[in-house]
Amino acid sequence: MTNAAIVKAQSPAARSFNRALKNPSLLVSSAVLLIIVGLAIFAPLVATQDPYAQDLLARSKPPVFLGGEWNHPLGTDALGRDFLARLLYGARVSLFIGFAAALVSGLIGGTMGIAAGYFGGRVDACIRFAINVRLALPVVLVALAVVSLFGTSLVTITIILGLLLWDRYAVVLRAATMQVRSLEFIAAAETLGTRTPRILVKDILPNVSSQLIVIATIEMAHAIMLEAALSFLGLGVQPPTPSWGLMISEGKEMLLFDSWMITIPGIALFILVLAINMFGDGVRDVTSPEGRN
Repeated sequence: MTNAAIVKAQSPAARSFNRALKNPSLLVSSAVLLIIVGLAIFAPLVATQDPYAQDLLARSKPPVFLGGEWNHPLGTDALGRDFLARLLYGARVSLFIGFAAALVSGLIGGTMGIAAGYFGGRVDACIRFAINVRLALPVVLVALAVVSLFGTSLVTITIILGLLLWDRYAVVLRAATMQVRSLEFIAAAETLGTRTPRILVKDILPNVSSQLIVIATIEMAHAIMLEAALSFLGLGVQPPTPSWGLMISEGKEMLLFDSWMITIPGIALFILVLAINMFGDGVRDVTSPEGRN
């Protein structure tokens, strides 16, 4: 059997898996994300110190690579709290907000985009108007205003970010749905009298799922960065809850003396956002028509 015949004999899932194994961007980013998620889930086992416990006699201890002690591998902050513990528990906050905000915005924007692309006409006009209104609003300024009005709890921040980041889903899925809508199998399903909800769920959604996943990774990274920015400005996650943006904000006063207080959470934030974006690029490469040969 020739190689071409073997490829044709494979199931779509097997072909996708084989393409994923040949994509270094997807493999590396997946490994990094698995490590970060694993460290966040098992934070109590990895970090034996309490992230909230203060020890004023052990303030601003340096990490071990700068001559510190192994009982605080990444040192302590200005209140004597273990930096490693706060970093790992802060990863939980970033991952939760990023995933939940991407989920909320995906439900809103995905529904609007698919509806606009499939129904067209007045539905499309109304949704395009809503998209234009959203694009006219500066995300950071609106988030600052709304958070200052409704509070800075974790749930509030997540909902606000989810309500502000749906536009990219709507734009991309509208265009993708319009392309799928023009295909013959959709016309055949309509001719046979298939109900519209079934067409949307069984026929349209699976064919735009790859675009949905890519946009979800972009918005997840965007939400994490916005949460860090809000926390840095004092309107995000409030102390003593660990947050990478809050840790950077707390360490800015020690920038000239203990720059590692900003460097460590800054590098962690950079690695997480980069891994999420690389994962999205890898998924795009694997699921794109050019990568299906």
